[in-house]
Amino acid sequence: MHVNGKAREQMSYDAIVIGSGISGGWAAKELCEKGLKTLVLERGRQVKHVTDYPMAMANPWDLPHRNRMPDAFETANPIATKCYALDEATHQYFAKDADHPYIQEKPFDWIRGYQVGGKSLIWARQTQRWSDYEFQAPARDGFAVDWPIRYKDIAPWYSHVEKFVGISGNKDGIDTLPDGEFLPPFELNCVEKHIQKAVKDHYSDRHVIIGRCAHLTKPQAVHLQQGRGQCQSRSLCYRGCPFGGYFSSNSATLPWAAKTGNLTLRPDSVVHSIIYDDKKGKATGVRVIDANTKQMTEYFAKIIFVNAAALNSNLILLNSTSSRFSNGLGNDSGLLGRYVAFHNYRGSLTASFDGYQDQYFYGRRPTTAFMPSFRNVKKQETDFQRGYMVAFSAGRAGWARGMSQEGFGADFKENLLTPGDWSVYMMMQGETVPKYENHVRLSTDQKDPYGIPQLITSIGYDENDEKVIKDFLVQGAEMLEKSGCKNIASYDDKRNPGLDIHEMGGVRMGHDPKTSLLNQWNQLHTVKNVFVTDGACMTSVGNQNPSITFMALTARATNYAASELKKGNL
Repeated sequence: MHVNGKAREQMSYDAIVIGSGISGGWAAKELCEKGLKTLVLERGRQVKHVTDYPMAMANPWDLPHRNRMPDAFETANPIATKCYALDEATHQYFAKDADHPYIQEKPFDWIRGYQVGGKSLIWARQTQRWSDYEFQAPARDGFAVDWPIRYKDIAPWYSHVEKFVGISGNKDGIDTLPDGEFLPPFELNCVEKHIQKAVKDHYSDRHVIIGRCAHLTKPQAVHLQQGRGQCQSRSLCYRGCPFGGYFSSNSATLPWAAKTGNLTLRPDSVVHSIIYDDKKGKATGVRVIDANTKQMTEYFAKIIFVNAAALNSNLILLNSTSSRFSNGLGNDSGLLGRYVAFHNYRGSLTASFDGYQDQYFYGRRPTTAFMPSFRNVKKQETDFQRGYMVAFSAGRAGWARGMSQEGFGADFKENLLTPGDWSVYMMMQGETVPKYENHVRLSTDQKDPYGIPQLITSIGYDENDEKVIKDFLVQGAEMLEKSGCKNIASYDDKRNPGLDIHEMGGVRMGHDPKTSLLNQWNQLHTVKNVFVTDGACMTSVGNQNPSITFMALTARATNYAASELKKGNL
């Protein structure tokens, strides 16, 4: 549908943000605060903070299947049900396989959250800054292209978002994992502290810390102004937190944007493509399909932020064709959809620990012990590129043994109340190196229910990834052994790419329009009023959890975009 005159004026805004998840929420907040009338388009349904968290306070016995999904659901959703966070209390926040088809040229488990707030309702909430060791890595090691920014460029924006989000953590003084603006940390338990000391005693380059996470351990004034409260350590986060104890778009950025009076939020709005005007030489708006009526409408704006989550942002840009851009918006280089990368989670270890039988831990903790990458950080020292973070936790089995324990009567009850032995679980979060072959593209003959070409995923592991897994399993076992652990067992679960839910790239940043899509301000080289600040923009993936970097890049880019708009440059 094309509109003109007064009708067009009613559909026009200063800015359009595509997507309401972690980065889209930040784009909305920042643009609205700067006085821009902003339209946020969300393809999924409305989810309002608190009122639309139906299972937030449910007990296991309140759920028909005691929080397990029926066989029929698992059969109908073989991809979505692989996600650790999907259960009977949370399934409403996950896109269902049949409703949103895509084509796997290589196995890829695409986990999606289509609702207001996106995956910010179901993320793992771990937040680690990048250092210059990540930003300099491609140039130093000869992969991808050089990042057009360095740590000093983004550091103030990390601080900006951390203060608003609320990040729990310690100032650990590690140059490979810069400190941030932290609230009081959660604590390691006695066995985790034992491993921390053993690692420090045996390795000079390895540091065990408590995980930095987006939880309000001690809310500050800005958090109370958001209407959020202290984290209750319920570890029921994926149901939606009625306390606002962890950060989400729904609890923080979107309400903050709404307070300005400049926000228009439109759920059930599936973005088809971005409109490019050949004569003006810039984007003028967005084509939107109503999720319920399937009717197409056009909305117009001076600047557009693409924050649909990495692969959907690639899809939208690939589908945004015109006489100027026949292969996708801004795609003169032909690299749109290329160099997609992700995090490698395949390796894990388990072990037992004798001792500390007189000690226990209480309550729930929404984070674990972490260890920043120690491989190939300051120089190349192995036969593979890059490295991995390590996460681990220790606990005692206790009452959970009752699920499989035999017996009845007084002895059975007594055994349930007796904690079991300590056990340790350790996992990797490995960096994958972006490759041209790892890509997404549009199908030429298969459409989704909205008439949009389906996305084809062609993303896989390589020999480098296999070497990283083997190194982690060897080094992890060695660290556990030196810490006094026993019965150490290693696993490679062979999971498909995608299940990490950290897919990045395809619309990468860089210096040169011939080898990248975005400049140092997350701005399309050839379409200056379109910005991409979600995972799609990432030139490489580092080994840290990525969300805090998406947020910081978004805040930085919105500040630049608003300034350029005011100057008349956009």
